[in-house]
Parts: sequence; C-alpha cells; structure tokens
Amino acid sequence: MQGDRLEQGNRQPDAHDDARTEGRLTHVREDGSAHMVDVSAKAVTARVAIASSRLTTRAEVVDQMLDGTLPKGDALAVARIAGIMAAKRTPDLVPLCHPLPLTGVAVDLERAADDPGAIEVRARVKTTGVTGVEMEALTAASVAALTLYDMVKALDREAVIGPTRVEHKAGGASGDWSR
Repeated sequence: MQGDRLEQGNRQPDAHDDARTEGRLTHVREDGSAHMVDVSAKAVTARVAIASSRLTTRAEVVDQMLDGTLPKGDALAVARIAGIMAAKRTPDLVPLCHPLPLTGVAVDLERAADDPGAIEVRARVKTTGVTGVEMEALTAASVAALTLYDMVKALDREAVIGPTRVEHKAGGASGDWSR
C-alpha cells in the first residue's frame, strides 16, 4: 500500500488541508457533521507523542505506592500496564481516531519533584504512519492516572487527577511541537 501513497512534496491538498487553512476543525464537515478524516494521501513518517498526567493525594499514600504496600497491591505496575493497554485501545474509545500500528508505548510514573503527595505520569507513544499519536499518548496517561486513583481511593477519596496534556509531538507535516 505504501506505493499508493503520494510523496510528501507531491501531495494534493484535501479537505483536511482546506479545513486547517480556513481555521475550521478537521473532523467537522462544512455542514457541521462529524467525520473521520481521510489520511490516505498523507506521507508515512515516524511519529512520537508524549503526554502527561498527575495524581495528587497525600504524601503518605504516595509513599505506600512507591513502596508497593498499598492494600490493593503494586499500583505503579498496574497503572503502567493499564496505560499501555489503553494506548492500544484508543480508537475503540475515541470514535474518530484512526487505528494505528503502534511501534512503542512507555508509561513512566514517579513522585512529582514539586509535590511529595503527587505522582507524575508520562506516556510516550511511537508509530510509523500517516497520522500522529497524540490521542494514544493522552489516553495512556489518562488511564494510568485513573488506575492510580482506583488503587488509592479507599485511602484518599479526595485524590485529584490532572492536568492531563500533550507535552511533545514530532513527525508529520505540521512538524515538531513542545509545550
């Protein structure tokens, strides 16, 4: 199928490009109806996205997470696997996302440098394809944070998730971006 794709320099503009240049959302047609963007003319490139989230609780709860002594078990290991699994299921959860062949997913969790009562979640997702993996990285970070919340909610019902955001993306026609 790669032979059918147009080279980046020879690519013809499509409705996606028109929407971008006109300041419209790419997933919304001119009549306002939602649709899945046609990416068939886009060039295959290496792409990466990094997203982050945070669970804020009490320092003693974070201590238990880091020690692996929570009543529910090893929260960090469970959250890491949950985030990886979530990245792979993104198009099942977000209706207009394209199914992508992910080439790598890493979810890292550590105590926040600025708050002893917070865990930072960082998800890095890679692919070689025609569209980016920001949604997969956001989904991985979000589900990992949700999993941490699930593991600590009996100890701290006031635990908070967020912010969740894209930190970096690379590849594709729009180039690299970092927060």
